[in-house]
Amino acid sequence: MAERLYDLIFICMPTTPEEEITKIVSTLEQTASEHGGKVEKVEKWGTRKMAYRVAKQREGFYVYLALHSTQGALIKELERRLKVSDAVIKYMTVRLDEEIKRQQKLVAHREHRARRRPRKPAAAPAAGPAPEQQAAAS
Repeated sequence: MAERLYDLIFICMPTTPEEEITKIVSTLEQTASEHGGKVEKVEKWGTRKMAYRVAKQREGFYVYLALHSTQGALIKELERRLKVSDAVIKYMTVRLDEEIKRQQKLVAHREHRARRRPRKPAAAPAAGPAPEQQAAAS
């Protein structure tokens, strides 16, 4: 099975201690390794203001994870663990390899169209007085 790339972002309550957030991240990393996945990058973005209230909160502590997996069951398990955590108020997982494939397909299509279409000859400059002549006439 092909390896897939995922971005996982979750938001914790702004009052959550740093130790608890670190514990959540280590639990997710351990779960990923148990299911044959690998967490490539962990970024703690810190407390940020949200666009709208979530769980009666205006701010949240953002955490970003980039991971690789060959099994879809890993993502289900990670989301389940985030769902049951009291500190986590929102999360989102995005599969990146589909987006990358879509962009590559679009680029290939554009290149194919460009190769099929004959190039137009360069347009001749408009017949009129040269810019030097216009400046001298003024």
